[in-house]
Amino acid sequence: MNEWTFAEWQTQIKEQRMAMYYLYTPMCGTCQVASRMMDVVTKLVPDLPVGKANLNFVIEAAEAYEIESVPCLLIVKNGELEKKIYAFQSVPYLYSMIQMVDEMQES
Repeated sequence: MNEWTFAEWQTQIKEQRMAMYYLYTPMCGTCQVASRMMDVVTKLVPDLPVGKANLNFVIEAAEAYEIESVPCLLIVKNGELEKKIYAFQSVPYLYSMIQMVDEMQES
């Protein structure tokens, strides 16, 4: 999982069918646990572009997506935000949310 700027995130959601953006802050203990979960999740979905960013440096993302807290995972499909996850309950939960978005019918 590479660090992405907001501009890199914007490029990914324009060019990819589906992508995820993991937002965190370095002093957040819950974010440290969520980061470990995300490391596992990215191995489960190796073809899905996943980036991360310290929210302190991507204020545009906080404003554009009305981020309420960290950790936060944005899942975008076909350029549209489909899921915003704050409660990183478990790796199986995150994986199931990704699968659910991926399987959603396109309108």
